[in-house]
Amino acid sequence: MTIATAKLSDPIVRRVVEAINAHDRTAFLGLLTSDATMSDDGSDRNLQEWIDREIFDAGGRMDVQRESDGGHTLLARFRNDTWGEMSTVWRFDVEDGHVRRFETGQA
Repeated sequence: MTIATAKLSDPIVRRVVEAINAHDRTAFLGLLTSDATMSDDGSDRNLQEWIDREIFDAGGRMDVQRESDGGHTLLARFRNDTWGEMSTVWRFDVEDGHVRRFETGQA
């Protein structure tokens, strides 16, 4: 079962999911700290290159199925035009109203 984005517990994480699903790169970047980092399947990646390749240039979309850790950890069906659909886990480190780091990978 999918959790409606509007019902996600953490307001910053909610806005991240909204930005991804709206394909709004500017809004997404506005939610990150200036020195934000990320990893994919346990390997640190170049954030700018990764979000373009995996999310914004590839029609990425996230349907959240479960949240935990106060809304900072999501189990989601993520799909894009490159890889299709897969079950993924997303973990967000939120600090002072911005995402400092996120980690994602296959669930």
